[in-house]
Amino acid sequence: MRRSTKTFLFTVLLLPAICFSQFRKYSNEFLNIGAGARGLAMGSAQVATASDATAGYWNPAGLTGVKDNPNLNLMHAEYFAGIAKYDYAALAIPVADNKRTIGLSVLRFAVDDIPNTLFLVEPDGSINYNNIKTFSSADWAFLFSFAQNIKATETKSISFGANAKVIYRKVGSFAAAWGFGVDAGLQIHGKKGHFGIVARDVTTTFNAWSFKFTEQEKEVLYLTNNDIPVKSTELTAPRISVGGGYTFGKNVKVTPEASLDITFDGKRNTVISSNPISIDPHVGVEVGIKDVFFIRGGVTNFQKALADGDTLNQKKVWIYQPSAGAGFKIKNVMVDYAYTNLANQNNPLYTHIVSLRVNLVKKEKN
Repeated sequence: MRRSTKTFLFTVLLLPAICFSQFRKYSNEFLNIGAGARGLAMGSAQVATASDATAGYWNPAGLTGVKDNPNLNLMHAEYFAGIAKYDYAALAIPVADNKRTIGLSVLRFAVDDIPNTLFLVEPDGSINYNNIKTFSSADWAFLFSFAQNIKATETKSISFGANAKVIYRKVGSFAAAWGFGVDAGLQIHGKKGHFGIVARDVTTTFNAWSFKFTEQEKEVLYLTNNDIPVKSTELTAPRISVGGGYTFGKNVKVTPEASLDITFDGKRNTVISSNPISIDPHVGVEVGIKDVFFIRGGVTNFQKALADGDTLNQKKVWIYQPSAGAGFKIKNVMVDYAYTNLANQNNPLYTHIVSLRVNLVKKEKN
C-alpha cells in the first residue's frame, strides 16, 4: 500500500486552511448549517420571524422578541450516521425594560476520532497499525449579540441588532485558526406582516491559520509530495439575507415565510447564478394551534444536478433539500423537532434534530 494514499485524509482536512489571503466561496461553511429545530424545519427561512435566542444566529435584531425573562435554546444533531456532530447553545437576556437584549451563542461542528495514518507505513515498507493515532477536527463559533428596539407601538415595531463573532478552528495538533467578523440586521413587524434583513460578515470575516508539525511529520509530508504550510489567511466575503412573512388566523395561526441569500463572491450553483451575484431562496411555513402545538415544513438548497440514470452526463434537473418538523409548548418549555436532508430529495442523508427552548422565569420575591 503506497504511503501517499495513506496521507489522503490528513491532506483533505488541511486543504480548507491552505489558502493565502484570498476569498473562499465556502469559507466557514459550518456557520451556514442553521440553528434550532424550528428554523431548520422551515427550510432556514427565519430572517423575518426569528424572535427567541436563536435570533442571535438568524438575525440579531430578532432578539428583542425575548421579553421579561431570559431565553435559553439548546440543540444537538448528528450527521453522516453520527460521524459529524453539531451542537448549538444560545442565551438571550432582555435588559433596560425590554428595550434592549444581549445574547451569547456557541456553535460546534466536529468530526472526532479521525485516524492519523501518517506513520502507518514503516520506513521498510511494512504496515504497523499500532502507529495509528486519532485526532479531532472541530469548528467553533462564539456570537456576542446586541439588539435594540428603535420603534415600538401597538401596530408596528422596528429593531436593530448586531453580532461580534469569534471563530476558532482546530485540526488535531497540526493546524489552528482564529477568525473575527461582524453581522448586522434589521426587523420590522406589523400586526401580521414581518420583514427582516441581515448582512453577514459585513466587515469581511477572516481566519488566520497557523500550522505546527514535528520534524518527523514534515519528513513524511515531504516524501509524499505534500506542501508544508506555515501560515495563511482565509477571507469570507459579505452576504445579505432578506426575507418576509405573514401571519394568518387567530387560534390557528399560519405563518409562511420566504428569504433570499445574496452572495457576491462569484457564480454559485443556485436558482439565480451569475457573476458576481448569486441568489439562493428559502421557503418555509409554520402552523400553530393555540400557541401550543406547531407543524412546520420547508424547502431550501435548490441546485441543478445531473439526472439519475443519465449515462451521458448531459441532462440536468433541479433538486432541492426538503424539511419538516413539529413542536409543542408546555408553560415555559418548548420542544422542537426537525427532519431534514443534507443533500436533496433523492439522497437518503436525512437526520433527526431536536432542540429545547426554555424561558428562565425569575422567582417572585415574597
